[in-house]
Amino acid sequence: MSLFGDGLEAAVQKAFTRPAPKSAGAQMRYLVRQMKGSTKQVAQMLRVSQRTVERYVKDQIKKPRPGLAARLEREVKKRWQPQIRAKARQKAASTGGIVIDTRARMGYTAPIGSTDQDRIRHLTVALPPVYAARLFDAQETGAPDQQLQEIVAEGLREVYFQDGGRRAGSLEEVRFTDIEHLEFDL
Repeated sequence: MSLFGDGLEAAVQKAFTRPAPKSAGAQMRYLVRQMKGSTKQVAQMLRVSQRTVERYVKDQIKKPRPGLAARLEREVKKRWQPQIRAKARQKAASTGGIVIDTRARMGYTAPIGSTDQDRIRHLTVALPPVYAARLFDAQETGAPDQQLQEIVAEGLREVYFQDGGRRAGSLEEVRFTDIEHLEFDL
Protein backbone atom coordinates (compact mmCIF):
# COMPACT_ATOMS: atom_id res chain seq x y z
CA MET A 1 0.00 0.00 0.00
CA SER A 2 1.26 3.43 -0.89
CA LEU A 3 0.45 5.67 2.09
CA PHE A 4 1.53 8.96 0.51
CA GLY A 5 0.36 8.16 -3.03
CA ASP A 6 -3.05 6.98 -1.81
CA GLY A 7 -3.35 10.05 0.44
CA LEU A 8 -2.67 12.41 -2.47
CA GLU A 9 -5.19 10.51 -4.61
CA ALA A 10 -7.85 10.78 -1.88
CA ALA A 11 -7.27 14.55 -1.61
CA VAL A 12 -7.78 14.99 -5.36
CA GLN A 13 -10.92 12.82 -5.30
CA LYS A 14 -12.54 15.23 -2.81
CA ALA A 15 -12.74 17.69 -5.71
CA PHE A 16 -15.03 15.40 -7.76
CA THR A 17 -18.33 17.03 -8.67
CA ARG A 18 -20.23 13.78 -9.31
CA PRO A 19 -19.96 10.44 -7.55
CA ALA A 20 -18.20 7.64 -9.43
CA PRO A 21 -20.33 4.65 -10.52
CA LYS A 22 -21.13 2.36 -7.59
CA SER A 23 -22.50 -0.92 -8.97
CA ALA A 24 -20.12 -3.45 -10.54
CA GLY A 25 -22.05 -3.35 -13.85
CA ALA A 26 -21.93 0.45 -14.06
CA GLN A 27 -18.22 0.47 -13.16
CA MET A 28 -17.46 -2.18 -15.78
CA ARG A 29 -19.46 -0.31 -18.47
CA TYR A 30 -17.57 2.89 -17.60
CA LEU A 31 -14.19 1.15 -17.95
CA VAL A 32 -15.21 -0.42 -21.28
CA ARG A 33 -16.20 3.07 -22.55
CA GLN A 34 -12.86 4.46 -21.34
CA MET A 35 -11.03 1.70 -23.23
CA LYS A 36 -12.92 2.58 -26.43
CA GLY A 37 -15.19 -0.46 -26.23
CA SER A 38 -12.45 -3.03 -25.68
CA THR A 39 -13.62 -5.65 -23.19
CA LYS A 40 -10.33 -7.46 -23.80
CA GLN A 41 -8.24 -4.51 -22.48
CA VAL A 42 -10.50 -4.18 -19.43
CA ALA A 43 -10.20 -7.92 -18.76
CA GLN A 44 -6.39 -7.74 -18.93
CA MET A 45 -6.31 -4.68 -16.67
CA LEU A 46 -8.55 -6.34 -14.04
CA ARG A 47 -6.93 -9.79 -14.44
CA VAL A 48 -10.20 -11.57 -15.33
CA SER A 49 -11.49 -13.22 -18.50
CA GLN A 50 -13.03 -11.23 -21.31
CA ARG A 51 -16.22 -13.26 -20.88
CA THR A 52 -16.41 -12.17 -17.22
CA VAL A 53 -16.23 -8.52 -18.27
CA GLU A 54 -18.98 -9.06 -20.86
CA ARG A 55 -21.21 -10.69 -18.24
CA TYR A 56 -20.77 -7.73 -15.84
CA VAL A 57 -21.53 -5.28 -18.67
CA LYS A 58 -24.82 -7.13 -19.36
CA ASP A 59 -25.61 -7.31 -15.60
CA GLN A 60 -25.53 -11.12 -15.72
CA ILE A 61 -23.13 -11.01 -12.75
CA LYS A 62 -23.79 -8.41 -10.09
CA LYS A 63 -21.50 -9.08 -7.11
CA PRO A 64 -17.72 -9.30 -7.69
CA ARG A 65 -15.30 -11.09 -5.38
CA PRO A 66 -13.63 -8.72 -2.88
CA GLY A 67 -10.31 -8.61 -4.79
CA LEU A 68 -11.99 -7.82 -8.09
CA ALA A 69 -14.30 -5.28 -6.42
CA ALA A 70 -11.27 -3.40 -5.04
CA ARG A 71 -9.42 -3.44 -8.40
CA LEU A 72 -12.59 -2.32 -10.19
CA GLU A 73 -13.17 0.61 -7.84
CA ARG A 74 -9.49 1.66 -7.95
CA GLU A 75 -9.40 1.64 -11.78
CA VAL A 76 -12.67 3.60 -12.08
CA LYS A 77 -11.57 6.26 -9.56
CA LYS A 78 -8.19 6.56 -11.30
CA ARG A 79 -9.99 7.56 -14.53
CA TRP A 80 -13.03 9.42 -13.13
CA GLN A 81 -13.42 13.11 -14.03
CA PRO A 82 -9.94 13.74 -15.45
CA GLN A 83 -10.53 17.46 -16.08
CA ILE A 84 -11.70 18.06 -12.50
CA ARG A 85 -8.70 16.08 -11.23
CA ALA A 86 -6.31 18.13 -13.40
CA LYS A 87 -7.86 21.45 -12.27
CA ALA A 88 -7.57 20.48 -8.58
CA ARG A 89 -3.91 19.52 -9.02
CA GLN A 90 -3.17 22.68 -11.01
CA LYS A 91 -4.80 24.91 -8.40
CA ALA A 92 -2.87 23.26 -5.56
CA ALA A 93 0.40 23.47 -7.49
CA SER A 94 -0.01 27.11 -8.56
CA THR A 95 -1.94 28.99 -5.86
CA GLY A 96 -3.61 26.84 -3.21
CA GLY A 97 -0.86 24.64 -1.82
CA ILE A 98 -1.60 21.45 0.06
CA VAL A 99 -2.48 20.82 3.71
CA ILE A 100 -0.98 17.83 5.46
CA ASP A 101 -2.46 16.46 8.67
CA THR A 102 -0.24 13.83 10.26
CA ARG A 103 0.58 12.10 13.49
CA ALA A 104 4.05 10.63 13.23
CA ARG A 105 7.40 10.31 14.93
CA MET A 106 9.61 13.19 13.86
CA GLY A 107 13.18 14.05 14.61
CA TYR A 108 15.85 16.00 12.85
CA THR A 109 19.55 16.33 12.26
CA ALA A 110 20.91 19.45 13.92
CA PRO A 111 24.25 20.74 15.24
CA ILE A 112 25.70 19.56 18.56
CA GLY A 113 24.07 21.17 21.57
CA SER A 114 20.47 21.09 20.34
CA THR A 115 17.98 18.35 21.02
CA ASP A 116 17.28 16.16 18.04
CA GLN A 117 15.36 13.43 19.83
CA ASP A 118 12.52 11.85 17.85
CA ARG A 119 9.05 12.27 19.30
CA ILE A 120 5.46 11.77 18.22
CA ARG A 121 3.93 14.99 16.92
CA HIS A 122 0.49 15.76 15.56
CA LEU A 123 0.84 18.46 12.91
CA THR A 124 -1.56 20.16 10.56
CA VAL A 125 0.57 22.26 8.23
CA ALA A 126 -0.22 24.11 5.01
CA LEU A 127 2.62 23.52 2.56
CA PRO A 128 3.17 26.13 -0.18
CA PRO A 129 2.21 25.42 -3.81
CA VAL A 130 5.79 24.52 -4.77
CA TYR A 131 5.58 21.41 -2.55
CA ALA A 132 2.17 20.46 -3.96
CA ALA A 133 3.64 20.74 -7.46
CA ARG A 134 6.65 18.60 -6.52
CA LEU A 135 4.43 15.96 -4.89
CA PHE A 136 2.06 15.70 -7.86
CA ASP A 137 4.96 15.66 -10.36
CA ALA A 138 6.71 12.90 -8.43
CA GLN A 139 3.47 10.92 -8.13
CA GLU A 140 2.83 11.18 -11.88
CA THR A 141 6.30 9.90 -12.71
CA GLY A 142 5.66 6.86 -10.51
CA ALA A 143 7.96 7.87 -7.67
CA PRO A 144 8.10 5.46 -4.73
CA ASP A 145 6.46 6.38 -1.41
CA GLN A 146 9.92 7.05 0.08
CA GLN A 147 10.50 9.91 -2.37
CA LEU A 148 7.06 11.42 -1.63
CA GLN A 149 7.83 11.13 2.09
CA GLU A 150 11.14 13.00 1.59
CA ILE A 151 9.35 15.86 -0.21
CA VAL A 152 6.82 16.14 2.64
CA ALA A 153 9.63 16.02 5.25
CA GLU A 154 11.48 18.79 3.40
CA GLY A 155 8.29 20.89 3.33
CA LEU A 156 7.71 20.33 7.06
CA ARG A 157 11.33 21.33 7.76
CA GLU A 158 10.94 24.61 5.89
CA VAL A 159 7.41 25.57 6.94
CA TYR A 160 7.01 24.14 10.45
CA PHE A 161 10.44 23.65 11.98
CA GLN A 162 12.25 26.60 10.36
CA ASP A 163 9.16 28.81 10.01
CA GLY A 164 10.23 30.07 6.59
CA GLY A 165 13.78 30.89 7.76
CA ARG A 166 12.84 32.67 11.01
CA ARG A 167 14.17 29.93 13.33
CA ALA A 168 16.24 26.74 13.44
CA GLY A 169 18.30 27.88 10.48
CA SER A 170 20.95 25.24 11.07
CA LEU A 171 18.46 22.37 10.87
CA GLU A 172 19.71 19.96 8.22
CA GLU A 173 17.22 17.14 7.82
CA VAL A 174 13.82 16.14 9.22
CA ARG A 175 13.19 12.44 9.85
CA PHE A 176 9.56 11.41 9.37
CA THR A 177 8.90 7.84 10.65
CA ASP A 178 6.31 5.66 12.41
CA ILE A 179 3.39 7.35 10.65
CA GLU A 180 0.17 6.72 12.58
CA HIS A 181 -2.07 9.04 10.55
CA LEU A 182 -1.61 10.90 7.28
CA GLU A 183 -4.15 12.92 5.34
CA PHE A 184 -3.83 15.49 2.58
CA ASP A 185 -6.29 18.22 1.66
CA LEU A 186 -6.22 20.68 -1.22
